[in-house]
Amino acid sequence: MFLVVGLGNPGQAYADNRHNIGFMAVDEIVRRHGFSPWRSKFHGEIAEGTVGAHKVLALKPMTYMNDSGRAVLACASFYKILPADIVVFHDEIDLAPGKLRVKRGGGHAGHNGLRSIHAGIGADYARVRMGVGHPGDKGEVKDYVLKDFAKADDVWLDPMLDGCAEYLNFVLDGEDSPFMSRVAHRISPNRPNAPRPEPGTDEEA
Repeated sequence: MFLVVGLGNPGQAYADNRHNIGFMAVDEIVRRHGFSPWRSKFHGEIAEGTVGAHKVLALKPMTYMNDSGRAVLACASFYKILPADIVVFHDEIDLAPGKLRVKRGGGHAGHNGLRSIHAGIGADYARVRMGVGHPGDKGEVKDYVLKDFAKADDVWLDPMLDGCAEYLNFVLDGEDSPFMSRVAHRISPNRPNAPRPEPGTDEEA
């Protein structure tokens, strides 16, 4: 079983914040793949389903961002899920809006949600870094990530969320580069040198 975690803050006031892009990604995964309804457990909300050949448990911690690790640790411990089988979707200010990278292991780069998860389960999990951009001033980061996405962001945000849900199976199979290429193509299908889907995929021209 895999544990797929979206990071964010609970409550309607935070729902459309940049900081909640992880919640948005996992919501789309649950919707697209027909997971079970959300239910409260492990200091969060969980839903179960399958993605490709994999059984997947989705988790949205309801502890607020800075304490996300408490929910992840509780859920992973109960189901005996190894860190290597955990994938975390989160906002990344060090990537431009619409850019996405997969990272496995390593540091948390100051992200408080990841810092909390590191403290609970260590660093040996995968994270999908979803670029939201940087305000340009370190002192403005907190206010920036706690503000809603602009309407203009829909042009890349919606395709990114859609691509993360559709191609999640590649991350679960450890095929990070194909995942990133397909999501990039979904976001910018007509840009020069855009990665092309391989023959046999549903996006093949």
